[in-house]
Amino acid sequence: MNVDSKTTLMALNAFAEAYADACKPICRELGMPQMAFDILMFLHNNPEHCTAKEISRYRGFKENIISVNVNKLVTEGYLLRQNDREDRRKVRLICTEKAQAITSRGREIQERFLRQVQQGLSAEELRIHVHCMETIAANAKRMLERKG
Repeated sequence: MNVDSKTTLMALNAFAEAYADACKPICRELGMPQMAFDILMFLHNNPEHCTAKEISRYRGFKENIISVNVNKLVTEGYLLRQNDREDRRKVRLICTEKAQAITSRGREIQERFLRQVQQGLSAEELRIHVHCMETIAANAKRMLERKG
């Protein structure tokens, strides 16, 4: 493994660990697993990707684990299941009003976390970082499309 990929993997791991640590207080307070919190936040931040399959695809969570957490979130009143009008095989997951208090606090946690991890970076460095991440994601997507 070259230095760049090692550095990237270590940075991604540190980022994920620090984010999970930032979310621990709210998860503990709510008695909610991190995965359930992550599902709520994903749906709140990405309402256009509101199926379990899309959560799995974009977050990398296994569908069976998503299913268990979605069932819990539905039972506790944080999510609603809604059949898609155009494709009845699709079930959309919709955040309820009860979830809004959590997702509002979650956005504050995410924004504070991003400010902290971006400390010391100039606007230009952040712009370059976003460009690099978009390019890497596009390259990875093309690799997967060629494979399938």
